[in-house]
Amino acid sequence: MRTRTLAGLAVATLVLAGCGGRPALKPLKDQKLPAVPVGAATAPTGGELMAPSIQARPERNVELLTQSRQRSDDPFDLPPEKQPQ
Repeated sequence: MRTRTLAGLAVATLVLAGCGGRPALKPLKDQKLPAVPVGAATAPTGGELMAPSIQARPERNVELLTQSRQRSDDPFDLPPEKQPQ
């Protein structure tokens, strides 16, 4: 029973030790960092590049249509031409 406890404790210690040892991301030997965007003072960090933009993850509109409404006339809804030239 004691050996199981010690083995479990050893495994848990190894797992926890491996979680905290992540080095920072660096480019490979022959790769360059991304160019600095136009108008930016500094190049974006790895975390900034990985975070989705507002355009990529827009907020959702939770307003529900509560009443039906008659659609108004659309002046641009024209029938197709009879003989296109």
